Amino acid sequence: MSDNLKLKKVVLFGAGAMGRAYVKVLRRLGVDFSVVGRSEIGVQRFISDTGVKALPGGVAEWANCRDTTDEFAIVAVGLEELSKTAIDLMDLGVRNILLEKPGGINTEEIKRVKDKADDTGAKVWIAYNRRFYASVLKAQEIIHKDGGVKSFHFEFTEWPHVIFDQVKSEVERKNWFLVNSTHVLDMAFFLGGFPRKLESFTAGGCDWHPSAAIFAGSGVSEQGALFSYQANWLAPGRWSIEILTRNNRLIFRPLEKLQVQRQKSVGIDFLDIDDHLDTEFKPGLFKQTELFLKGSSHNNFVAIDSHLENVVRHFQIIVRPH
Repeated sequence: MSDNLKLKKVVLFGAGAMGRAYVKVLRRLGVDFSVVGRSEIGVQRFISDTGVKALPGGVAEWANCRDTTDEFAIVAVGLEELSKTAIDLMDLGVRNILLEKPGGINTEEIKRVKDKADDTGAKVWIAYNRRFYASVLKAQEIIHKDGGVKSFHFEFTEWPHVIFDQVKSEVERKNWFLVNSTHVLDMAFFLGGFPRKLESFTAGGCDWHPSAAIFAGSGVSEQGALFSYQANWLAPGRWSIEILTRNNRLIFRPLEKLQVQRQKSVGIDFLDIDDHLDTEFKPGLFKQTELFLKGSSHNNFVAIDSHLENVVRHFQIIVRPH
């Protein structure tokens, strides 16, 4: 790792599962970092699991003893604290923030983050780590070589049994489309092109996600590629994306892996890609964090203003059609 990166100072907010995943990356990168959690119990559990010291009390406590040379902040707190934490940090002068997806509970919270970034001149990036999968980076090469995307299809079916076992927050459940399904939407539209035209249909709301549980739609991307999607949270299914170019059908099923069907062939094969970082660390997290700390303006990043636009113009229409 470059000496320049080792000189960077980072503060990580969040001592839960995502915090642990980031710590693993930050240790390997060799940067100077500190960790801030909320509850004393959570912080002690984090210290026991990682061997890394952490400060309890959240942003308020950190502000009392902060190192004013901290350049970068990674916000990996719980969903209901994402937007407030980012806004508080900007108020305290932090100007480089990697904010865990989706950046807030709803459009209003995300907009408040965007407005504060505009007011303070802060750079806020939404941490859609799937944009940095080795499978995605390889697909981008193939898409460019083939002259662009001709069409694409994706599915974002969720598994209620997993949600009930692992997600206890009612707020998180009722906003599960924004909280979780947009991981797939962002990746699909990032590769295939965000919509120029979009027609969406929903049905079958359920107790834990009353707005809808069955989704279907289609449209045309800004680059002219036709696309379609479907999801049925009340039936079997899984996340998947298929990108079609002139010469290849690129299949992400699971999203971390890349399969290809070539022109004039019915065979489907896994591509041999260098994904060692995605197997050693949470997939996509190492490359995303490294580029963030380098201050890179990599095209795979999504800034807070672009994210808000995507949520308002595309994601919200899919979950609540006009």
